[in-house]
Amino acid sequence: MRFSLRVFSSLLLTIAAVSTTSLVAQAAPAADKPLPAELALDYTYMRSNAPPSGCGCFMLNGGSGTVDWPVKPNNFALVADLTITAASKIDSTNLNLTLGIFTVGARYRFPSGHSHIQPFAQVMAGGARASGSLVLQPNPAYTNASLAFAGQAGGGVDIRVNRRFSWRVVDADYLVTTFDNGSNNHQNNARLSSGLVIHF
Repeated sequence: MRFSLRVFSSLLLTIAAVSTTSLVAQAAPAADKPLPAELALDYTYMRSNAPPSGCGCFMLNGGSGTVDWPVKPNNFALVADLTITAASKIDSTNLNLTLGIFTVGARYRFPSGHSHIQPFAQVMAGGARASGSLVLQPNPAYTNASLAFAGQAGGGVDIRVNRRFSWRVVDADYLVTTFDNGSNNHQNNARLSSGLVIHF
């Protein structure tokens, strides 16, 4: 009887230890999970085209700030982005351009389980403002340089460093603007960003 009681007590202690270890193991990923809202501060590179025909492409460099706020279900989020980029000596001339873009929209975070890699896709729309010698008279863009439509679609990948921070490896988007150009009033832009994500 004493032997059976000792075995039974050992069995209970073993079950309790295993259960506690299992609960701690399950709680660890939740404690390490990033907080929902986030702010991304990125370096942004943009490839744009000014003339209405052909490429005439030039590069802009700058930065962007993006706020992401999740909504239910948690894979979706509202997102707002402010990007400012600039270029000088465009098209072998001394013309320059500063481009400011503000867009809002929706982001979908693909389920990632306990992985530190978080891919996402997004669609946004808003406005763009251009300044600089490229959009001064007699350039047709002068007529709506203060405000034109802007829309973008794309996605990216974040890698979680810890609960507070992630590294945005890349955010790649197709961005369209509609500044007047005397022809199709349409500019195609490729936008690439990378930087720090802060979770709140």
